[in-house]
Amino acid sequence: MANRRDSRIEPSFEGPPQARSQPGLSVSEEDRVVPSNRKASAKRKSSKAKSSRGRRGKPRRGLFGVMARMLYWCFVLCIWGGIAVAGIVVYYGAKMPAATTWSIPDRAPNIKIVSVDGQLLANRGMSGGEAVGLHEMSPYIPEAVIAIEDRRFYSHFGIDPIGLSRAMVTNVLGGHFSQGGSTLTQQLAKNLFLKPDRTLERKVQEVLLSLWLEHKHTKDQILEMYLNRVYFGSGAYGVEAASRRYFGKSARDVTLSEAALLAGLLKAPSRLSPARDPKAAEQRSQLVLAAMRDEGKISAKELTSAMSAPATRAPSYWTGSENYVADTIMEELPDLIGDVRSDIVVDTTVDLNLQKLAEQSIRRLIDDSGKKLNVSQGALVSIDNSGAVRAMVGGYDYSTSQFDRASEARRQPGSAFKPFVYMAALEAGRTPDSVRNDAPIKIGKWTPDNYGGKYFGKVTLATALARSLNSVAAQLTMEVGPDAVVEAAHRMGIQSELTANTSIALGTSEVTPLELTSAYVPFANGGYKPDIHFIRRITTTEGKVLYDDNGGSAPRVVKQDIVGMMNSMMTGTVETGTAKKAAFAWPSAGKTGTSQNSRDAWFVGYTANLTTGVWFGNDDGTPMKKVTGGALPAQAWHEFMVAAHEGVPVRPLPGTWKSTPPDTIVPDDIPSAGNNQVAPVPSASVGQSAPAAAPAAPATAQAPTPPARAVRPAETVDADGFDMPGDGGTTASIKHPVPPGSVGGPTKKRKTSILDILGGG
Repeated sequence: MANRRDSRIEPSFEGPPQARSQPGLSVSEEDRVVPSNRKASAKRKSSKAKSSRGRRGKPRRGLFGVMARMLYWCFVLCIWGGIAVAGIVVYYGAKMPAATTWSIPDRAPNIKIVSVDGQLLANRGMSGGEAVGLHEMSPYIPEAVIAIEDRRFYSHFGIDPIGLSRAMVTNVLGGHFSQGGSTLTQQLAKNLFLKPDRTLERKVQEVLLSLWLEHKHTKDQILEMYLNRVYFGSGAYGVEAASRRYFGKSARDVTLSEAALLAGLLKAPSRLSPARDPKAAEQRSQLVLAAMRDEGKISAKELTSAMSAPATRAPSYWTGSENYVADTIMEELPDLIGDVRSDIVVDTTVDLNLQKLAEQSIRRLIDDSGKKLNVSQGALVSIDNSGAVRAMVGGYDYSTSQFDRASEARRQPGSAFKPFVYMAALEAGRTPDSVRNDAPIKIGKWTPDNYGGKYFGKVTLATALARSLNSVAAQLTMEVGPDAVVEAAHRMGIQSELTANTSIALGTSEVTPLELTSAYVPFANGGYKPDIHFIRRITTTEGKVLYDDNGGSAPRVVKQDIVGMMNSMMTGTVETGTAKKAAFAWPSAGKTGTSQNSRDAWFVGYTANLTTGVWFGNDDGTPMKKVTGGALPAQAWHEFMVAAHEGVPVRPLPGTWKSTPPDTIVPDDIPSAGNNQVAPVPSASVGQSAPAAAPAAPATAQAPTPPARAVRPAETVDADGFDMPGDGGTTASIKHPVPPGSVGGPTKKRKTSILDILGGG
């Protein structure tokens, strides 16, 4: 025990002297500090080495860690983004009708209006042009559109991820929106179904509809629908409308340079329209040509040729006078076939060649004399014996004014209204040989002066009408009564309201050129009043007949012998009267007219083939410079009728009345004092039905010899107007103000004879 204690008390101890000098302290070897420092030092060195290696490796593990973390979160975000996109698609898709109910909406119907020989007059409707099949249009058009708008059209599934990504990168780098990633399918979906709103909802619906279109239709069908519906600017929807609008030709005939111009418009149709900015349109078309070359659609030679021969733009698609006809037809369609729900073809009665001749004549005369004579507008209407309108010009230039002066403008006809006065007188028992005293007369406070103040004494009615003597016309109106004159005019075809007063004898009530011309047609066809019409037939593009004008029957409105007498008298207007400038190789008749101060100048004349009326004046009613019906209107009528009758066999006017020899004429039909009775208008034959076409004279018949005149003055004057200064320095012998249409008021029966009137009472 002691030994164990001793050995425990006195162990061997090596250490510093301080440790050994301390009594009672016993330390084992394991408890020694110094030897253990070596191990600690080794551990510290090992720890430092590890720490040093850790610090040297930390940057590498940090970069990879960041990248790993980025990839991780990108993956997470993609998942959540996909879920969000799917949610948005589901949300907005749920707001759309069921896909089973989706269908391609009908294209806005086009109304193709063609002339009597099938030439295009105009296209009307929202599209402005008919639908053209992809195989029918110029192959350059689809190639140009695909090259500039959607190069991968035939390879994508309705959405082009590559194009969309490229557009996004370009827009981000450019700092603004410069490119779109929409495919042609998406553009079609937007045009067919959606509004042009820039919203997320519309974009989602556009994508869904694009996928549906690609599933339901072939690529060619989608492209054809797109090209026939897309907007090309200047009111043109579809390639056919655009081709005609800009080049005056069908999409079938478009050249390479023209196709490039059309394709270039799709980026900004209104801004790039060649009608607005030809230079910008041409620059854009060159980009299209370059894109076509890059895609291998055209050769280098074709590119050079197209660059050196740019598209030639038509002067104006809306400039032709045939558009006046088209506008009138569009107004009539609802009454004939109701709402137009599909493409239709309207066959008209208009002869496009005659239409162009009429337009050229009106424009040439205004161009040559407009400034000198202060005339800016003109109108012409030509109607055949069946009532078919063969030509109608409503103004100088349709592109500058769409107001149709032929069918809408009501103007005073002046002396061109007198035939209805004379017809009423003939129906009351007078004849062309009846004599009246052409002298100054006074009706109330009104004195109807002759043009130039010249009077000719006793003249026959035939001479009075040929010379357009105002005093005689006023006398006849007083004899038969203004109501009889109004009834005769309405029966012949005048539709406007007429004021039944004495001044109606001089054409103070306003009418349109179309209705005045139509009222002369019974004189040309033997006394029948046909329905005036522009439309022969209306069919669908498949050939189904929707309307067919079978002519029907034309009622007789004036007896044949009266027609003969009227034609005999009005022939004198062309032969020796105020319309000598209108005469040509055919037997013709008519009447000139000039309103107060030359505000309106007319000539309405006819042959057995056509009845044509011409008007010149100004829209604001300002006077022309001494223009009468025998001047510009007669010249335009002559030019048109000569061309219209070229190659047509000559036919005489209906009627065979001959004048009584001058030495047997007695003015026995002038009512005596106190006997101012008005003979009733004969009605035995009025209202009878006749065949659609008035009986034509035999082809071998000769033109009747002009009847001898009871009084044939040595010279003729243009006596159309009233209260107007005479030409050539002639001074009127009587000067009184011309009454307006209401002067005199409705005439009532009174006990005043014609002799009292002639005597100034």
